[in-house]
Amino acid sequence: MNVVLISTYELGRQPFGLASPAAWLREAGASVTTLDLAVQPLSMQAVSAADLIAFYIPMHTATRIAAGLVDKVRELNPTAHLCFYGLYASVNEAYLRRLGAGTILGGEFEQGLVELVKRLSSNGNGTPHPGPVEATVSLGRQQFLVPDRSDLVHLSNYARLNVAPGEQKVVGYTEASRGCKHLCRHCPIVPVYNGNFRIVQRDVVLRDIEQQVAAGAQHITFGDPDFFNGPTHALQIVQALHKRFPDVTYDVTIKVEHLLKYPQHLPLLRDTGCLFVTSAVESVDERILRIFDKGHTKEDFVRVVQMFREIGLNLAPTFVTFTPWTTLSGYFDLLSTLLELDLIENVPPIQYAIRLLIPTGSKLLELPETQAIVGEFDQAGLSYPWLHPDPAVDELYRAVLKAVQQGQAQGESRRAIFATVWNLANDALASSVRRRLEVVQFDQAPPRAEVPYLSEPWYC
Repeated sequence: MNVVLISTYELGRQPFGLASPAAWLREAGASVTTLDLAVQPLSMQAVSAADLIAFYIPMHTATRIAAGLVDKVRELNPTAHLCFYGLYASVNEAYLRRLGAGTILGGEFEQGLVELVKRLSSNGNGTPHPGPVEATVSLGRQQFLVPDRSDLVHLSNYARLNVAPGEQKVVGYTEASRGCKHLCRHCPIVPVYNGNFRIVQRDVVLRDIEQQVAAGAQHITFGDPDFFNGPTHALQIVQALHKRFPDVTYDVTIKVEHLLKYPQHLPLLRDTGCLFVTSAVESVDERILRIFDKGHTKEDFVRVVQMFREIGLNLAPTFVTFTPWTTLSGYFDLLSTLLELDLIENVPPIQYAIRLLIPTGSKLLELPETQAIVGEFDQAGLSYPWLHPDPAVDELYRAVLKAVQQGQAQGESRRAIFATVWNLANDALASSVRRRLEVVQFDQAPPRAEVPYLSEPWYC
């Protein structure tokens, strides 16, 4: 059976979500072609010859791009079975089935893809039985195979790690776990995993890293939603990684709550080559943190920043800066906090313009605060639209987004873009007690030590 696995976008990473199922399907006897449309064109030949075409959709952006490709794929091959798999598949099941999807796989998808191929093959010509057979969402514990990256586009074509001016590293990507133990209301993982997480066996992770290092990787991004959901598992992996490849660095994602719960593990991260930890702080507004059910406070965030400075680790905080509950003063307080904590170099400018997405199944929809402001579900946008009750906040969002996009296009520094955003927020407040930051003067401030960052910004 000819299978085509398609990824449309995944933050500049070589997709684990193509490499892992490719290994499973090839072991099951399928002929597999992987296509990452973020870095290569759609192969009309491969699509035309496919019996099964499966789109990997781990993100909102990836899902929208994939949906826009369905008509073209159907034109090239009207008889192939169409599948969508990944985090955003099951929550958008109704919409994707209207587009023609025969199979939807959420959660742990590798075994489901194998079962789908076996089912299609048993019909001789690849035509499916009526109706879905495989579980839409599987949380089964899988025995993973080493991902097969043999036909993926080379790592050098993906995002790089900027270590210092003029110095970059080739970046590999792997996953040591999926899902999350926590139930943050705004998180897209929760409707699928509902407080569960599943590990990828340690030997599989290490062998995957080994093959990427052999291909030129100098740095590894661990894509786990929270690397400390299973701290023992995680620490064993980075210790083994450092022992085997002492010059290879890495980065991980850990929530504030876990950074405070396991401070004893942070020196080990530092000593085994961790260059920075991404943490979804989301807000410094206590009300918004409670609505999101983040499990931390503004004070907790400040404590983590201080702790990281003492230990010598870099923190990369991320935010959902514009929500229906964001106020002008609250937005300015966030900027003031980042300035006071000297975090300007740690925050990608796009983080100043992140607008809350409310997808199908979001636990935010359970709250009266959310129900009061959302409109009818937007199928094309794959989210519930909302307008801020204060039009000035939405106006500020548009101005900040434009400023960030222009600043990045013109190659402005993070400090210069921050100053522009600060002045926009200051003008929006129209308060004489607020002080302006002149772009030129602010950009000439004494630089801190260079903070490593990926050339493709992280966002949720």
